[in-house]
Amino acid sequence: MRRAVTIKHVAAEAGVSLQTVSRVINNEPNVRPVVQERVRAAVAKLGYVPSLAARRMGGSRSYLLMALNDRDRTIEGWKSGEGTDWVDQMLMGGMLKCESHGYRMIFELVDTHSDHVDRAVRAALAALHPDGVILTPPHSENPAITGLLSQLGLPFARIASIAEGDGFAVSMDDAEAAAHATDHLLSLGHRRVGFVTGSPQYAVSDARLSGYRAAMSASPHGLDETLIGRGDFSYESGVAAVDALLDLPSPPTAVVCSNDRMALAAIRTAQRRGLSTPSDLSVVSFDNTPLARFADMTAVIQPVAEMSAVAADLLIRFKAGETDLPSQSRVAFGFAPRGSTAPPRSGGSR
Repeated sequence: MRRAVTIKHVAAEAGVSLQTVSRVINNEPNVRPVVQERVRAAVAKLGYVPSLAARRMGGSRSYLLMALNDRDRTIEGWKSGEGTDWVDQMLMGGMLKCESHGYRMIFELVDTHSDHVDRAVRAALAALHPDGVILTPPHSENPAITGLLSQLGLPFARIASIAEGDGFAVSMDDAEAAAHATDHLLSLGHRRVGFVTGSPQYAVSDARLSGYRAAMSASPHGLDETLIGRGDFSYESGVAAVDALLDLPSPPTAVVCSNDRMALAAIRTAQRRGLSTPSDLSVVSFDNTPLARFADMTAVIQPVAEMSAVAADLLIRFKAGETDLPSQSRVAFGFAPRGSTAPPRSGGSR
């Protein structure tokens, strides 16, 4: 069998050290042009393909990014098998962007509510030595985690985070997206438009509520605070919130829900009460996971893969020495009108 070519063979062929080969492979400075040419000639002659370990020998970069996701919510979603692909989209965007830069992305789970979150994050960092960290909600706004990374001087990006602070913030405009969803229902002729909030642990929940309030306040029908139901992103909270809204003396004919699970809960709750969607209750959801697509729900499309890709790109470019990078980046949301929305049955009221 043909022997695998390693960095040692390249170093021997070029007559240089292993670290010099690594620096040339990684386009690092402080290598004389004549030495660079010698190393590149050896690489071409031997057909050498650099490994991650070889690239890390230069010492300045690990060529790894670490993504942190909330342990409890992620495991709960996997076990329930309810079809949310937030994690999949985040991994796809980040991994493909890393691959294009010769990087790898490692996925770690940390309990954001643990008293030992500092220790868990430190352990992951010590094991992997990443060049940067991608934080997903609610980690992206957990001061224990962001403060630790800032203290360590490790670059990080916060996905779906709109709060001020250290690190690169990458988000869509959640307030504008909620306003767009609300305006869609108003344009269909609905006057009584309800809203189901997300968990208060997430800053985007407040942003989405603000967008709904702004759209209703700007409409001829005005804002009615009784049409706001409190949810926490779970299916069960969606059922409770929509039941309460439909029990109102003048219930909504349409509702915007802050995620797909609660939107499905709204549809099922309406059905249980003898109402049909969209004739009696139009529903708009957030996220556009497979759940929304399979249930034919009108949805705000959260660009999770794109946000993850932007976060990875910023961290890699920063590690490569670029300094003129935006501290906040906005990624455009999408909107998919489907079968869960239609004009109200009787001009906007029942």
